[in-house]
Amino acid sequence: MSEAQPEQGHIIADGDPESAMARQMSLPEPTSTRVRAMLAKALIQRAAGRLPFRIVVPAAQDNGMSHLGRPDEPVTLRLWRPESFYRRLGDAGLIGFGESFQAGDWDSDDLAGLLAVFAAGLDLLVPPALQRLRGHRAARKRPRDEAQTVEGARRNARHHYALPNELFLAMLDETMCYSCAIFPTDDHQRVIADEATLADAQRRKIDRLLDLVRVGAGTRVLDIGTGWGELPLRAARRGGIVHAVTNMSEHAEFARDRIAGAGLTERVRVDLCDYRQITSGSGGYDAIVSVEMIEVVGPEYWPAYFRTLERLLAPEGRIGLQAMTMPHHRMLKTSTTYTWIDKYIFPGGVIPSVPAIEQTLTQNTSLRVLDRYAFGDHYRTTLSLWRQRFNRNWPDLSDLGFDEIFRRTWNFYLAFCEAGFASGYLDVYQFLIGKGRPGSSTLNSPI
Repeated sequence: MSEAQPEQGHIIADGDPESAMARQMSLPEPTSTRVRAMLAKALIQRAAGRLPFRIVVPAAQDNGMSHLGRPDEPVTLRLWRPESFYRRLGDAGLIGFGESFQAGDWDSDDLAGLLAVFAAGLDLLVPPALQRLRGHRAARKRPRDEAQTVEGARRNARHHYALPNELFLAMLDETMCYSCAIFPTDDHQRVIADEATLADAQRRKIDRLLDLVRVGAGTRVLDIGTGWGELPLRAARRGGIVHAVTNMSEHAEFARDRIAGAGLTERVRVDLCDYRQITSGSGGYDAIVSVEMIEVVGPEYWPAYFRTLERLLAPEGRIGLQAMTMPHHRMLKTSTTYTWIDKYIFPGGVIPSVPAIEQTLTQNTSLRVLDRYAFGDHYRTTLSLWRQRFNRNWPDLSDLGFDEIFRRTWNFYLAFCEAGFASGYLDVYQFLIGKGRPGSSTLNSPI
């Protein structure tokens, strides 16, 4: 990476009425006091002395650079505007850390690697006493208007998905799957992947989930939270009779067009509605699938979500759930905290833990987790490939009016998530849920 300082970028909102995440983005100016900025500086320098990264800052003279922390560490935090960086960090904590990257206050030759260092060393980066404090300036509580009611869920989804399809076409592969893929692995279970194999890996993920719930000829399938239509297509090609639902009109329209183009309209129906509004026909659904949708349900609505699945499921039916997870103690600490991801990417979202899913099922339904398969390293790879595609196609997106702050925002989002999986802070599972004895499934590895 060049040592040249990045430009500040224009900070203009484009007034998009549907998505709060505009193509041209605005950022708050740092407002913290000198004392807060000094405390933030001490905190980040303390981290540099304990974690495997180094800080590079402009030298006081001759426009050179000086180094803080471990000089032999390859992972670097390069501060272009130290004063602004410390003020933002002091003002808004981890949200301010992200905003300072969006603004161009700092950069890194290995953004995902640096964020993985911070994720793995969170207890050293943020002292435990500060982690216990929630609701103060550096760890604000979630705003009440992000609650995932029927209308709130639609509004929160539009924050992200009302962005033009051209953005997602530039980042995703031909399947338009916006969830973790499953790649081949070698004899040591290391992921084998490149951009050319991403689409096949997405199909492999879908096929494994459909196998898990035994979709075949005549299977009545419900897909909750369908995206751009790949899963309903593959289920229908197996002979399934598919009902797909989404609360995004753009997704519904895109999926219907794909299904019509494939000649499968007699096998697939796409409805625009919330999961709480679904009604089943006689006998319920033989198979219910939902891919990375529970993350935006909200903890207060998890019981209603799983009761809905139970109500819609046929007596001998099976549920295939793909979900991101985090360790239970982390979920308990962060579930009420307003984060950078909340503010800029997915308002109202909470990633569950495995125990939270199991406990919610046990306490509110007769359903149980029968089998689960973890594949977090595949998500790290998926996210890395998405970021490669996004950056390679950036010139086309720039021509559509996306600005430099948006580019940096999207890079931080993808790298932030990649770091979560690289550090083990996040994982992803496919769960088989139904009525029966846990462990009764024999499908516990990728196909």
